[in-house]
Amino acid sequence: MSNGSRQAQRSEATRRKLVDAGRRLFADRGFAAVGTEELVREAGVTRGALYHQFADKADLLEAIVDEIDGELTQAIAAGAMTDATGPVEALRAGAVAFLEAVTAPDVHRIVLVDALPVLGWERWRAIGLRHGLGLIEAALAGGMEAGAIRRAPTRPLAHVLLGALDEAALYVVAAEDQQTARAEMLEVLDGLLEGLRA
Repeated sequence: MSNGSRQAQRSEATRRKLVDAGRRLFADRGFAAVGTEELVREAGVTRGALYHQFADKADLLEAIVDEIDGELTQAIAAGAMTDATGPVEALRAGAVAFLEAVTAPDVHRIVLVDALPVLGWERWRAIGLRHGLGLIEAALAGGMEAGAIRRAPTRPLAHVLLGALDEAALYVVAAEDQQTARAEMLEVLDGLLEGLRA
């Protein structure tokens, strides 16, 4: 193994430690309550290593949000959506799985509470577009091709559905009774999705 390969592996291992430590700490106490000293101590790395890997604590948060969003999208695509009997049912199954997942501490606290004010709308939205938009767009395109979903401009429709899911998630996590809020949102989303049928 070359010196460059070993260095790249060490760098990736350091990055992984920081992401894992940040994810644990931010999910437990929130972004603002975690200082960089605690973060590097938890990760078992130096402060210099943190700033070698990430521009600042917000940059680390962005990497964590991107990882969580990617994992969530992959899990929904590989799980709930593949078992559905049709395209509209797949979109509904994805919505159900997403609204169940948003109450997990790392998704709730990191992605929906802390990320938006820390990263700002554009950076937060870019992560959602990178992951969820493609999944929704593919489901819509497949449904239109199969004749199960009425024809419409796919990308704009995917944006509308992603926005609806994000708002539904924010509504659910802010509710005192999350179970009732989730049921209410699914009823609303069902109406939207039924309107897509060809």
